Amino acid sequence: MDFDTGSSDFWVFSTLLPSSESAGHTLYNASASKHSSLESGETWSINYGDGSGASGVIYSDRVVLAGVTATSQAVEAATSVSSAFTSDTQNDGLVGLAFDGLNTASPSKVPTFFQTVQKSLFEPVFASALRHNAAGTYDFGWIDPSKYTGKITYTPVSNSSGYWEITANGYAVGSGATVSESLTSIVDTGTTLIYMPDDLLNAYYSQVNGSSDSSDAGGWIFPCDATLPDISFEIGSKEFTVPGSYINYSPYTDDTCYGGMQSSDGFPFNVLGDVFIKSQYIVWAPTVPQMGFAAPSRWTKILLAADGVVVVDDEEGYGSLM
Repeated sequence: MDFDTGSSDFWVFSTLLPSSESAGHTLYNASASKHSSLESGETWSINYGDGSGASGVIYSDRVVLAGVTATSQAVEAATSVSSAFTSDTQNDGLVGLAFDGLNTASPSKVPTFFQTVQKSLFEPVFASALRHNAAGTYDFGWIDPSKYTGKITYTPVSNSSGYWEITANGYAVGSGATVSESLTSIVDTGTTLIYMPDDLLNAYYSQVNGSSDSSDAGGWIFPCDATLPDISFEIGSKEFTVPGSYINYSPYTDDTCYGGMQSSDGFPFNVLGDVFIKSQYIVWAPTVPQMGFAAPSRWTKILLAADGVVVVDDEEGYGSLM
């Protein structure tokens, strides 16, 4: 399941799909659950920013996720999914963690997973500890002190649009001075990259030798061996830094790479996607609503080589001794 703070539907691949759309996926079978019941007349249909989508009918069922139980959760069973979802056999559905205003159920909206379980949690929060090039974690109902350092800085969230919308007060490139600029942005685990205004991108990529805004690539590219500066966003009274190495998102050609920060021109908002989220420990508190940000803990991985030599791999990330 894809945990998505940019949508509000809990939907799954189901046995109601044609085999051409469900091959390779684990399927939800409502008839095999003694807790399921069809929500008569309720349907759903969602379209995502990348053009993918899904639709279907709705059941009420018991859902257990990471030890957290929703005794009567609205489960949106897909009867149709787009080709992008069909081909992604690592993903059997989405857990929408945005606010309920984005829920697509009709004629009546249905509660999100978090709405269903929040009263049973020790604290009405969830936290993300995602990592760069490694598996991360989500915690429901508590804040894990082993996964961050220092204090958590909280900032208000506007949920009027249904998204986790915050305002950064400015940015700094590398060790440069902070540029004051109001950057209203959504924080979205369902978006991979950071999308920001062109003035910020020009300021950033002007410090990357050989970079260019390529129409063929559809965004900023640069030599793969280029040194990338950090980018920091001022949120509340603190600056939160994305290491420059995170901005090297993926190869584009043999010797050029595609940037992990691109233009938000044409978007209804700026987006702090996974490239940013992986650089922070984040507390999501929907009942306030607010978000908290803290520097992630470091973790140390001790590897025992075949010749008996101990190798210590110290990386930015989360967790304890591995």
